[in-house]
Amino acid sequence: MALPPALLLAGLLTACAPNSPQAQRLPQVRSAEVSARSFSRTVAGIATLEALQEVSLAAQAGGRIERLLVRQGDRVRRGQLLLVLDQAQARADVVRLRSEMETNLLNYRRFEALVRQGAATPFQRDDFRQRYVAAREELAARRADLAFRDLRAPIDGTVADLKVKQGDLIQAGAPFTSIIRNDRLLARMEVPAVYSAATRPGLPLQLLQPSGAGPLAQAPVLSVDPGIDPASQTLLVKAEFPNPDETLRDGLRTRARLVLQDRPYPAVPFAAVSRQWGQSFVFVLGDLEALRRRPGRSDLAKAARLPPQTRFALQTPVQLGPLQGDRYPVLKGVPEGAEVITSNLQNLRHGQPVRAIAR
Repeated sequence: MALPPALLLAGLLTACAPNSPQAQRLPQVRSAEVSARSFSRTVAGIATLEALQEVSLAAQAGGRIERLLVRQGDRVRRGQLLLVLDQAQARADVVRLRSEMETNLLNYRRFEALVRQGAATPFQRDDFRQRYVAAREELAARRADLAFRDLRAPIDGTVADLKVKQGDLIQAGAPFTSIIRNDRLLARMEVPAVYSAATRPGLPLQLLQPSGAGPLAQAPVLSVDPGIDPASQTLLVKAEFPNPDETLRDGLRTRARLVLQDRPYPAVPFAAVSRQWGQSFVFVLGDLEALRRRPGRSDLAKAARLPPQTRFALQTPVQLGPLQGDRYPVLKGVPEGAEVITSNLQNLRHGQPVRAIAR
């Protein structure tokens, strides 16, 4: 005997109720709501770090190094004694030049008197005068050299590579090391010219961990070059970074990121995204009406016989921005407020009825 229509419908609803055996056989999935989040538009590049203070050291006077009081890597304070020159030769030169100056002065005065008497020529007198002046100037220079026997640090910092050792003879003006101050560094980054309109002082510049795990340091852009480099078509930006523990060093090239702007986008979790043939997809939880709008290969007649509260996995292509944290910004494809499936993606197909469980 055929059952009345009302009893048949009641039986179907009972069979597919959430706690019925048929409902229990549906794939279980977890879901997350698509909500708006703020995402940054960034430009990746390489930043070169420069010490704000670096002084090349050269002796102001020549001589043999009597004492060398620092080594490479030593931290020094301004005014600290670095080396002492043995200037025995300079002292001997002072004695010799003083004697020459006095002798030439005496001869000049004597020939000046002889010229007045007509016993000598002005040329002879002037020759001794020139010798006197030359010896006097050289004597003054050598006396000044004696004042530069001690070389002291002009700034606080760290001693770089030393090109000399104790006992070496160094020439005046020849660089032999430098002192670098690494506690504050200037980062220089070249930004592609296409971003020039959005690049301005004050934007955050981030130095990145080598592993890419996150920012190592962040500072505002101090200056933007007014011109584009015609060869590289890039724009130079600079930012100053504090480096109190001196883990970063002068000359280091590191990955960097310029943050151009923050903008809200619908956000989907990393776990909700799958890829096929280079296209990103998410499965959206939808009802029968949503499935009818996007039937695909689904059996709509079979789906229509399920209870009205049945949810379906709707495979939806999406256009995503770069992953930030554990979320992707959705540029196109899924609106804010939609529910996306975050588990069991590999076993799902478009239009498949599913049972959503508590998150």
